[in-house]
Amino acid sequence: MYPQAFIEYLIHFHCDRDYFECHEVLEDYWKEDPVPERKQYWVGFIQIAVSLYHHRRGNSTGALRMMKSAIKICENQKFEIEQLGIQFDNLLDVLQKKYNDIKNGSPYESINLPIKDDNLLATCITKASQTGLTWGAASDLTNKELVHKHKLRDRSDIIALRNKQFLLKQKLRRES
Repeated sequence: MYPQAFIEYLIHFHCDRDYFECHEVLEDYWKEDPVPERKQYWVGFIQIAVSLYHHRRGNSTGALRMMKSAIKICENQKFEIEQLGIQFDNLLDVLQKKYNDIKNGSPYESINLPIKDDNLLATCITKASQTGLTWGAASDLTNKELVHKHKLRDRSDIIALRNKQFLLKQKLRRES
């Protein structure tokens, strides 16, 4: 009933707190649709994860910007969010509280999304347990690979692609 990418997002969000992976999984899914058909509510969930990633790293400016945008998107997508098994009013309360905490300089604390569909919750908890993860675990702030994942991941394929594109542009300029 729910996209596998959303279930993976929820498991990362509530278990290992790998917000970078939440972003990656859901963004890949979101991009499967042609541009005019892409769903804004997925962007809202992506931005929630990105905001928490920034907050955990101490980037309150980025965290605030992302959370503000996520709240705005969610406010405009009530029906769709409820169709995803999320309790809409509680979600907005959780996000607004987190926004205020960030704004007030409160230290990062993990949050949980208010899942109202008991079957979705049971599916997520079962899948998490099968992979050795604990539902609702707090973020491991000592795990530098988790906290700074975007800086520590292997980007050699991305760098190689950018270099290839750069060389192609140079070649095209010379030929014209």
